[in-house]
Amino acid sequence: MQEASQNPRIHESRLYHEFFHGIEISQPPKCWDECSSQGTSYANQGLDQFCAHESSLMSRISDLPIENFSQESRLHQLAHNFPSNGHPDDGLRLKLQELETDMLGSNSEILDLYNVNVTDEAERWKELKEMISRGEGGLKDVLFACAKAVEEDDAFRIEWLMSELQAMVSVSGKPIQRLAAYMLEGLVARLASSGSSICMSLRCEEPVAGPDLLSYMHMIYEICPYFKFGYLSANGAIADAMKDEDRIHIIDFMIAQGSQWISLIQALGTRPGGVPRLRITGIDDSVSSYARGGSLEIVGKRLAKIAESCNVPFEFSAAMVPASEINFEQLGIRTGEAIAVNFPLMLHHVPDENVCSDNHRDRLIRLSKSLSPRVVTLVEQESNTNAVPFYPRFMETFRYYSAVFDSIDVALPRDHRERVRAEQHCLARDIVNLIACEGMERVERHEPLAKWRSRFMMAGFHPYPLSSSVNATIRDLLLGYCESYMLKEWDGALFLGWMNRPLVSSCAWR
Repeated sequence: MQEASQNPRIHESRLYHEFFHGIEISQPPKCWDECSSQGTSYANQGLDQFCAHESSLMSRISDLPIENFSQESRLHQLAHNFPSNGHPDDGLRLKLQELETDMLGSNSEILDLYNVNVTDEAERWKELKEMISRGEGGLKDVLFACAKAVEEDDAFRIEWLMSELQAMVSVSGKPIQRLAAYMLEGLVARLASSGSSICMSLRCEEPVAGPDLLSYMHMIYEICPYFKFGYLSANGAIADAMKDEDRIHIIDFMIAQGSQWISLIQALGTRPGGVPRLRITGIDDSVSSYARGGSLEIVGKRLAKIAESCNVPFEFSAAMVPASEINFEQLGIRTGEAIAVNFPLMLHHVPDENVCSDNHRDRLIRLSKSLSPRVVTLVEQESNTNAVPFYPRFMETFRYYSAVFDSIDVALPRDHRERVRAEQHCLARDIVNLIACEGMERVERHEPLAKWRSRFMMAGFHPYPLSSSVNATIRDLLLGYCESYMLKEWDGALFLGWMNRPLVSSCAWR
């Protein structure tokens, strides 16, 4: 792990190998049937203890408490050698018989327990062998078994299964192989207690100055249209709430590249009844997986240029402060401006009552309510990982990102260089954080819409139904990408995803 931390840039095609350097991993056992063969490797010999050969089991039983067996034999002899025609001490005989029963009973329990343990272990290893023998078809099961071994701190299984997984995963392979590569990375980081340093080295890179100013996060935004259209539905809610306003102030709690606002600026430039004045306050959350990590000036200049081309009077304000630390004064509220607050895929990064007593997550929601906004928009990943223990969180992470990686396969070829980089620098960071980190270091803490709904209503908000016409337009655009994308309207909110798995929820409040 030291090598990884000294070299924060990860080679694109070798990401999941880099962090094995600090952990010795021996070769896995070849198969259970070779346990008794000559010339087996050290790993095979280590597996011998779990083999269920009858002769091996009986030899171990014969080696169990020999001293106790000899004592029992002496007790038998002592108890039954009293003269039959004499007057033996019946009390002593009874005591000896009770002692004999106690000792035999104790050994019987030991043997039963041993038999059960050996049988259970044999069955477990048989199942693991079958998983691995299925190759790619068993990859999910092997990955889950490895996570379970990590949870149980089973060093032998961890070492062996990680070695097997290392040969099964690939950052340029099928979706499940790519996802498993990053999840394996997370398990290695968890064992080495290095999740934070890996996450920092995997952060989205600063965009290269150029005509499009596309970062890797912007590429994810393009090839995962459920994120993109989640933002568009938020824009539709803002445009609807602001249709009669002349001065609009949008407070974006995670501005990133500012790409979300391009379509809204263009729409405002052709708005019937006149073009409004637009001011955007951008907040750059430095710990967010979607933040650029650099100055916001480039974002302001980009949006100003677009606004100028659309004849929209525009002003940009930057607030370089983590969202969890923002206060009323830093938002620059002006009299006469209609306020819209935007929470785009960022509230799940803000600590809540499960992490610290301050509960900044609910504080931000209450702060937005104190601004008397015309509308507040929320776009979030539809997943449940916030207060979930490690192993269930591992399974939820797999289920969620399986759909994400499957959908990416439709958008770009598997060997596409930029796709590999985008996955590594953006998605991998989130995955590693979910698996490797705990406490304040785990910033990926998703909640399903039902939980967000509860938080907003407790703060005094009421649902602001999304426009059905906007939703219909988004549906047509989404299906234009691929028929496997899903869009579902429910209780005033919009769910977008892949196949039958919701990945993003979008809703509005006032």
